[in-house]
Amino acid sequence: MNGAPDILLDRRDGLGRIRLNRPAALNALTLPMIRVLAPRLGHWATDPAVAAVVIEGVGERAFCAGGDIRRLYDQGRASGSPLFAEFFGEEFTLNRAIHRFPKPYVAILDGVTMGGGVGLAVHGSYRIATERTMFAMPETGIGYFPDVGGSHFLPRCPGQIGMYMALTGARLKAADAVHAGVATHFVTAERISDLIEALAAIGETAEPPAALEQVLGEFVSDPGPAPLVAYRGIIDRCFAADTVAGILAALGREDDPWAGEVARIMARKSPTSQVVAHRAVRAGQALGFDDCMIMEFRLALRFMDDHDFFEGVRALVVDKDNAPRWEPARLEDVSEAAVETYFAPLGARDLAFA
Repeated sequence: MNGAPDILLDRRDGLGRIRLNRPAALNALTLPMIRVLAPRLGHWATDPAVAAVVIEGVGERAFCAGGDIRRLYDQGRASGSPLFAEFFGEEFTLNRAIHRFPKPYVAILDGVTMGGGVGLAVHGSYRIATERTMFAMPETGIGYFPDVGGSHFLPRCPGQIGMYMALTGARLKAADAVHAGVATHFVTAERISDLIEALAAIGETAEPPAALEQVLGEFVSDPGPAPLVAYRGIIDRCFAADTVAGILAALGREDDPWAGEVARIMARKSPTSQVVAHRAVRAGQALGFDDCMIMEFRLALRFMDDHDFFEGVRALVVDKDNAPRWEPARLEDVSEAAVETYFAPLGARDLAFA
């Protein structure tokens, strides 16, 4: 793959194809990749020769493990906020384009699908899980929050699954991803290549959604029972609380050992990230997509100005000591005033869509 582009774009018959081509980096998303994909997607949206679009990751390990946070960490330390504003502004604008894409958009979630990879997938019309799917929004574990439209799609998951995912970084396999609504179909990995061939064979058609549904019907199968179903009662009771502290207290009242393990997982996350994520998911329930992205842009730049993101990346990605020193370290020390600053408008710097 030496010298190969990080993103491969082509059209076969009526199918626009996107392949994320950084398998050694789990197809992590970079700003140059965004800048290649965004204009092509805009062109395909109006090209009558393109009936549908499919996006996949090269290799068997990942669809896309998220934004390249190590590169963001290194370059951002050097150049500061202008890079962050460019990266998040252009990434969130791409998420919006996927959300608004007027044709069938099929994401193949074969392997790790996290963070920025979720943003490339979940806003499209079809999300295909395989037995290798591992779907997660793990941002609170690195001192950040579930962005790329997390404030929009997480509160629209069944019950309180979205809040549970946001605060714990829970990793969902295929059956749970379908149960949560973040995947729409299940296809075995060995049949994905044939599925894409069949989608390309649809060609230009006046009814691409109907034709695509027919093709999918020939490939989908049952992912089996969703393990998450057994814990829905606990999730829906506890994660409905009005505060993170209230969620932890509710988990403490449950008899099931699983609830205690969830509380221990949450205790390892950034307290500030947890409180901000909780508020963002609750707020997003009443917001349209564009307003969610404007809110998330404010949050993203504020996190880039603060301590916990850089400390989280240091601990989990750079030094890998898995011992982040959060500031503040205790949930009870996260002040309401500090949280308010994250959500404050940015004035002329606010995200604006053309």
